[in-house]
Amino acid sequence: MNLETKWLEDFVALANTRSFSASARQRHVTQPAFSRRIRALEQAIGVTLVDRSTTPVGLTSEGQLFLVTARNLVEQLNESLSHLRGLSIANEALDIVAAHSLALSFFPPWISRLQKGLGELPTRLVAMNVGEAIHVLREGNCDLMLAYYDPFATMQLDAEVFPSFSIGKVNMLPVSLPDETGKPCFSLQSDTSIPYLAYTQGAFLGRSVRMLLKNDPLRMKLRTVYETAMAEGLKGMVLQGIGAAWIPDFCIREELKSGRLVRAGDESWDIPLEIRLYRCSLVHKPGVEKLWRQMMKLPRDFLQA
Repeated sequence: MNLETKWLEDFVALANTRSFSASARQRHVTQPAFSRRIRALEQAIGVTLVDRSTTPVGLTSEGQLFLVTARNLVEQLNESLSHLRGLSIANEALDIVAAHSLALSFFPPWISRLQKGLGELPTRLVAMNVGEAIHVLREGNCDLMLAYYDPFATMQLDAEVFPSFSIGKVNMLPVSLPDETGKPCFSLQSDTSIPYLAYTQGAFLGRSVRMLLKNDPLRMKLRTVYETAMAEGLKGMVLQGIGAAWIPDFCIREELKSGRLVRAGDESWDIPLEIRLYRCSLVHKPGVEKLWRQMMKLPRDFLQA
């Protein structure tokens, strides 16, 4: 039998509140995620613990028996952990998910700037694509999400359920390796086909580029020779002279400054994006609530990287 401690804690919370929605708020997860965890506990044990046919929900006879064991295990574990760690929830690290390029190039200077205004912020950062990050945020498996926002290409999120702060502006630039004269090896003004380094179909930045090219004749000249979901991966291929690509400007500042990369097209080909920090309002974790209140008091220009 493979039981997770959080399932036991979920079950004890449900037994106390007799409400899936109230228990989900107490456990800092969304209600669908909480319901799935109760189902997982029942499947692991092999019996039905909750009578869902009544309002408020009740426990089956098996559930009432199991509740005694669950409470004892949770209490013993909490007492032991509290004694060993002596940590308060206010000092727990914030779990943040971010798009790969934001995790590598944007997050370090931004969090450093934020800590100058708010003090030390313990964090755990995981890089993933935007679609996966949204799923993790909805499931209550992270505290914050750092993601690009494009009003024309983004998957729209309900602002009440997923409030956000705008924390930066970025332009995606078409870039190429320069030739011996300093001009782009692959120019968007070329009359011939252009080897194109593209984002994969599900990548968020790829949607923004496709929206730009949707009704433009240039689309017919782009010959896709490589695809990846990561901007840093495209940057590496551009530096090898494989083709042209659209890359966020903060990823290539040094390369543009040194001349290792050049624009493949003028500013009319730039794609402006926002960078936003999201949370899920259905999840109530004290550390996140405190951070959000503190950020609301900071000047907007301080939050912008």
